[in-house]
Amino acid sequence: MMKKILLAAGLCALVLLSISATDRTGSDASVLTKDFVNGNPEIASINQMSFGPEGILFLGDSKNAAIYALDTGDVTVTKANNEISIEGFDTKLAAALGTPIENLQINDMAVNPASKNVYFAVQVADGTPVLLKLKGEGFEHVSLQEVRYSKMALADPIAVDAVDRRKRPLRHWAISDIKYHKGKVMVAGLSNKEFGSTFRSIPFPFTDAQDYASLEIWHAAHGAYETHAPIKTFDIIQLDQTDYLMASYTCTPLVLFRLDALKEGKHTKGRTVAELGAGNSPLDMISYEKEGSTYFLMSNSNRPVMRIKYDDIANFKDTMTEPVTVFGEAAGVAYDNLPFPYVLQMDNLDDTHVIYLQRLADGDLKLRTRTTKWM
Repeated sequence: MMKKILLAAGLCALVLLSISATDRTGSDASVLTKDFVNGNPEIASINQMSFGPEGILFLGDSKNAAIYALDTGDVTVTKANNEISIEGFDTKLAAALGTPIENLQINDMAVNPASKNVYFAVQVADGTPVLLKLKGEGFEHVSLQEVRYSKMALADPIAVDAVDRRKRPLRHWAISDIKYHKGKVMVAGLSNKEFGSTFRSIPFPFTDAQDYASLEIWHAAHGAYETHAPIKTFDIIQLDQTDYLMASYTCTPLVLFRLDALKEGKHTKGRTVAELGAGNSPLDMISYEKEGSTYFLMSNSNRPVMRIKYDDIANFKDTMTEPVTVFGEAAGVAYDNLPFPYVLQMDNLDDTHVIYLQRLADGDLKLRTRTTKWM
């Protein structure tokens, strides 16, 4: 009871600093938001976040198996603060919410590309989702109750009570990653179909349409083809003027799928281009440009941040079909290990800086920025 009282007090304190979405109704509504409604969307969880245009924040809610588009009203174009360095980040977050650190879980972080404001999806001990915006070294509470929003329920999500062979619940993998790309919300996760690994392409503004395809990959570390493991993180890249889904999975294959092949009801086999090492799960993937070249960064549960060159992916024409039998050994497209272990969340702050949450060797959780010049 005391924990709930403290949490309520913390949330009340944040509400004093709360921000609400701009009421862009009528003539102020854009084509993207004109069909949004006002009210409480009853969001049950925030597993993943991604910004689209006009300050629209897409939230992936695995409990409800739904994608929400929130009109944050955060549309003022601003230059990024490239000097963020906050030690004891989880301590400050817990203090703002009036609850112990162990009662918090930071599920995702997303940067608004227009305003450069940094948002955090936090879950407290009783499962309540909280959305916060960084304000200096403090936080503003972003209301999830009174907002302008649009909602898309996922068709055929993994069942609420589904478990894996070790009896671990699977529902939270209904949405494992999301990104906005060329007018569509891309959603990776698990469905209730025979081949559970699923990729959805949902046009935005939302209608009744949502294409979803089941996926199959060659998992070199496991020496087998797999159809049930969810994509853990992904990006969209272009090879030979064709868009590809570049997906990474636990243990850690990197797989390419032609985006135009991921159509309604299709079962698609990807082209495995790398095995990045067993005993690891990818957490986040971003891209950036430096000196005329494109690079991808991937943070991991048990390995440092990996840097992969676009040209190495583009020049790798093979398809991996042989097992990697040595535990932890890599094969296929090469990568560099950067000296940043235990990076839990990361995003592009602007064209030249990355922001990331890193658990340091002494246990401190630090939010920091870094120029891509040194990445």
